[in-house]
Amino acid sequence: MSASTAHEPFDQALPVVFFDGLCGLCNHSINWLLAHDPNRRLRFAPLQGTLAGKALSPQLRDRLDTLVFLRNGSIYVRTAAVSRILMTLGGPWAALGALLWIIPSPLRDLGYRIVSRLRYRLFGKHDACRLPSPAERAVFLD
Repeated sequence: MSASTAHEPFDQALPVVFFDGLCGLCNHSINWLLAHDPNRRLRFAPLQGTLAGKALSPQLRDRLDTLVFLRNGSIYVRTAAVSRILMTLGGPWAALGALLWIIPSPLRDLGYRIVSRLRYRLFGKHDACRLPSPAERAVFLD
């Protein structure tokens, strides 16, 4: 996938969702986030992309089963990422994210890890990372 950063340099203050670009579930989740982020607060980049290579440690970048959220220099993974992403959306999603945040992370992440192991079998695996539509290009950094 070609980088769309030529017209929009990476601003580390922007909240970025790093996801497995080949995962069907992950792509459905990104579609959901796009539909529920009318103010375009979030930016997106696949873990397989060049931005992930620059912004994340190899341990995070190579863990394709882990959603990563980078915001103001802080890195959140798995359900901590989900919680913080929901809080960033605002409105009722922020309340849901806050409720999720108060559940102890070992409990939250247990369900996450089970789904992440089964995600390709349940939701499929793409041959290549998604190409954003012209309307989405401004929020895809890679």
